[in-house]
Amino acid sequence: MAASAPTPHGTGFPAEGRCGYYVEKKKRFCRMVVAAGKRFCGEHAGAAEEENARKRILCPLDPKHTVYEDQLAKHLKKCNSREKPKPDFFIQDINAGLKDETEIPEQLVPISFLSEEQMENLIKKLRKASEGLNSTLKDQIMSHPALHDALNDPKNGDSATKHLKQQVDGKHRKKNSVFERLQIDIQHLCLNKIPLLSKEKLPVVGIGKHLCGVATDLALRCLVETYAASCEERNEEPLAKRVKNDKTEKEINTLAKEGNEKNIPEKWTPVAGIVIALCCHHRCDWRHYVGKEYFRALGLGAVEFHYFQRMSSWATCGMQKTSLEASNISTKRKDKQNDGSEEHDDGGYRITDDSAESLPGFLTVEEKKKIGHLCKLLIDQGRINYLQQKGFNPALQYYTDPLVSLENVLLTALPNHSSSPETTA
Repeated sequence: MAASAPTPHGTGFPAEGRCGYYVEKKKRFCRMVVAAGKRFCGEHAGAAEEENARKRILCPLDPKHTVYEDQLAKHLKKCNSREKPKPDFFIQDINAGLKDETEIPEQLVPISFLSEEQMENLIKKLRKASEGLNSTLKDQIMSHPALHDALNDPKNGDSATKHLKQQVDGKHRKKNSVFERLQIDIQHLCLNKIPLLSKEKLPVVGIGKHLCGVATDLALRCLVETYAASCEERNEEPLAKRVKNDKTEKEINTLAKEGNEKNIPEKWTPVAGIVIALCCHHRCDWRHYVGKEYFRALGLGAVEFHYFQRMSSWATCGMQKTSLEASNISTKRKDKQNDGSEEHDDGGYRITDDSAESLPGFLTVEEKKKIGHLCKLLIDQGRINYLQQKGFNPALQYYTDPLVSLENVLLTALPNHSSSPETTA
């Protein structure tokens, strides 16, 4: 632990009851509360003359804080960073996908290090692979009735209206509803080990906003492979569905006699539907990506995927204002949005400086934007192909206006035997 920094002239004194250690980097005194009769807080106690004999060391579990060396054993038993018991539904890397070390290069150079010829070759591969894909998605912009009054309130300005459109009411007040929060990385989540699901054998609807980049692939594998495949292996049918079938058996028989067999469910599927707002394709990872087979069929691999996912950020990085409405934003609002607080959604108006990493000079801004959208579409098409192979009817569609969010594409999927939307390819 560094010794106490001397108090510089003209800096005054620490606030009453606060630590007397001067933090040189921040040009102020530490603001931590001190114990009665002490001059320094626990973090800076080593700087106090009366405690110089006791040495503070970095915590081996989390180097962001320190601990007295002679109390390390006691601290490790109660440190918040200690490893905690894993729940039954935690299975290490169950949704991670197979890792092929031979397929992933150890180090790939940044885009800014690529020659113009290398960039042109990548873009040619991208355009060839994207031939035939439908880049014109269907608008499915909806609004919940609960928001109608607020959205139409003249007192709400543009900022408030945009905020309302981005929000979902998280306060569920429906009687007899059960909500359970699981604090676990999706990469390790085994849904069929969750007591409620394993006991009741309930069908699942997966909803996500925003499952940034790789989290979307982990969630799809969690639903389609981990949960659905496990239930199908046991040939289980949920209790809720069995009850419904028992009650409606006569009606189903009547429909069959009338020649309306198409209205009868062919089979039950553990995953009743998937709805995911896509974003942050630049945070995807080849190991976890569910569309690897789709890429390989196009003659593409880990290297191309790496650069495509990096180039996908060109679609949303705010290289220029994209509409007349954007030009009317006040300076105050632009300054607020330029703080970079939201990695995956800056509202589409943030203006960033051109960088060598993302903006090769031989492309225009508009070309880069189109290439970014093409990268996103190709990555999403791999997910579409994956879901089709797993027995789903997937689709991509716009769920909100780009003025609300540039990340405005929704991935939906229903089991093949359900009434489903049109696919995108």
